[in-house]
Amino acid sequence: MNSPLMIPARKIIERLHPAYFAMVMATGVVSINIYLEHWQFLAHALLWLNVTVFLILVTLTCLRIIWFPSFFLADLTDHNRSIGFFSAVAASCVLGRQFIVVTEDYQLAKLLWFAGLILWLFLTYTIFTALTVKESKPTLDQGINGGWLLSVVATQAVSVLGSMLAQQFGPYEQPVLFFSLSLWLCGGMLYIWMISLIFYRYTFFKFSPSDLAPPYWINMGAMAISTLAGTTLIQNADQFVFLQEILPFIKGFTMFFWATATWWFPMLLFLALWRHFYKRFPWVYDPLYWGLVFPLAMYAACTFQLAGIIGLPILLTLSRCFVYISLIAWLIVFAGFLSRLYRSDPP
Repeated sequence: MNSPLMIPARKIIERLHPAYFAMVMATGVVSINIYLEHWQFLAHALLWLNVTVFLILVTLTCLRIIWFPSFFLADLTDHNRSIGFFSAVAASCVLGRQFIVVTEDYQLAKLLWFAGLILWLFLTYTIFTALTVKESKPTLDQGINGGWLLSVVATQAVSVLGSMLAQQFGPYEQPVLFFSLSLWLCGGMLYIWMISLIFYRYTFFKFSPSDLAPPYWINMGAMAISTLAGTTLIQNADQFVFLQEILPFIKGFTMFFWATATWWFPMLLFLALWRHFYKRFPWVYDPLYWGLVFPLAMYAACTFQLAGIIGLPILLTLSRCFVYISLIAWLIVFAGFLSRLYRSDPP
């Protein structure tokens, strides 16, 4: 068995998947959830683990741009891999939210929000323009999957952190809240566009177990973070008259997003059972599995905030269940990650 030190660093960088920042996304939300469950020590440990992973991934990505620009540009214009870059946006904003909740560090969170916002602007208009104008395109069944909804997750992540930081901008608080509201609505519209194509692909094209890759759980995660963005706007409604005027609309759409996320969970669970138990598709660690942990953790987070807004204690019980479900999922995937480190292939 080869030591991880024997794995060439350049090979790791060359093969680095654009969606690897989903590890930061998942770890950040799990950390926040268990902090709210009063497991402060573990929450802080996961925070600093997350900072370490985030900095390593940023470094590896920068080195990949320098050492392997052709591979980077190829990923940026690939229908299946380009959307994974949006995980960097969501990771930056989730880490910012993690700093606010766990350490109350608003200044660092503000820097991460600006970084996420700039990256979101660049990726949104670069990737979708490139995918639109490229001459050779895959068919729908080969070119789209649940991972496309990472663009929705990224948009809503910027909205969530912007709403949480709005008061830190002083006289610009209301413009920041208006911008967060606009992003929330854009993210909702993006979801409607994309989930229509994804659902059509699922139900009208041949589906094999290998097609059911982990990113399909983002179907649920995109709606969960949209719910969280909505509840965060509701919590800030007193700071902006316009938000107060459209509060019933925000509450209605927030509930719509949560109900959709809830509908997805049993469906995705049945498909996972079909894939691994009926079709006996082997479970092998893949960085895309972090895209499974994130939706479970985000559903716990959004349900917790929704429970406080609508005053339904039963939702707190549901949220707590998903806190532990997502923590168990995180431990399993992290164990797979550590195991992969000691194999000959890059993680």
